[in-house]
Amino acid sequence: MVQERVLPSFSTAQTRLTHDEGLTVYEDMVLGRQFEDKCAEMYYRGKMFGFVHLYNGQEAVSSGVIKAMRSDDYVCSTYRDHVHALSSGVPARQVMAELFGKATGCSKGRGGSMHLFSAEHNLLGGYAFVSEGIPVATGAAFQSKYRRDALGDESADQVTACFFGDGASNNGQFFECLNMAALWKLPILYVVENNKWAIGMAHDRATSQPEIYKKASVFGMAGVEVDGMDVLAVRAAAQEAVARARAGEGPTLIEALTYRFRGHSLADPDELRSKAEKDFWFARDPIKRLANYLIEQNLATQDELTEIDKRIQSLIEDAVTFALDSPEPDPSELYRYVFAEDE
Repeated sequence: MVQERVLPSFSTAQTRLTHDEGLTVYEDMVLGRQFEDKCAEMYYRGKMFGFVHLYNGQEAVSSGVIKAMRSDDYVCSTYRDHVHALSSGVPARQVMAELFGKATGCSKGRGGSMHLFSAEHNLLGGYAFVSEGIPVATGAAFQSKYRRDALGDESADQVTACFFGDGASNNGQFFECLNMAALWKLPILYVVENNKWAIGMAHDRATSQPEIYKKASVFGMAGVEVDGMDVLAVRAAAQEAVARARAGEGPTLIEALTYRFRGHSLADPDELRSKAEKDFWFARDPIKRLANYLIEQNLATQDELTEIDKRIQSLIEDAVTFALDSPEPDPSELYRYVFAEDE
């Protein structure tokens, strides 16, 4: 079934973009797409192991939200976390090395694909279990609120973005945490990446209220629906939500209607989704849409975009070389990082 609920509350017309901003967002999206394509290549060549869930098609959500935030804000991800890490500023070298299980990875080779983490970049982790990151992100938002209001730290105005899929919106953590966040007016964005499928279950068949953003109303929380294949629409929604959160006005639930271009994981033959449905969403490729917009609005030239594509390709090849050449974790450090270490 072709699912056509693409009626966003925010549109491209509501956002303003400069030349530099446009190129920054485009580069971030291209980085995510090319990185994931390289991951697929490395996985099928036997260089990468375990479960690997790719983000192709959803780049507008990561770039639109995270690039609307500050570098000291917090990001909490899912098992589909590679691109969230890249958008947060984690170097491609460190992400690729982690996927190869190397000591130079952002999680020291202990986490792998589903457990990327970087304290330096305020990336609170990827999480293998559905909804697992929602309480973690809510806790991060609470500490910002507590430090500012209870301890008088005016610099503690960080906002947290919590990403999760449509399947997570039916889990208990989702409802409990939204209730707490609304009660305490926590500075957090709950970002539902509704890609229509929870592994092999179609979203519309799994929930009594398919329009997830409407669930925010139960908690007196702002809830918006946005076209998750339009990075500028996502960016506009995120900018408003971030401003509200930083001003102490509480959380926002953003439902981004998006689509993954690959199977649930690289082990998924992707036989459940119809060709008609895939073709409908492939035609809405968010990177092509942004490229066309930038050129039409005289915000970039084709030569500039082509140069970005080439530069990112070189960066990713470098990341693969770095990962291949990096050492494995030393067996003598098997139990290291189980507990926090003294500074």
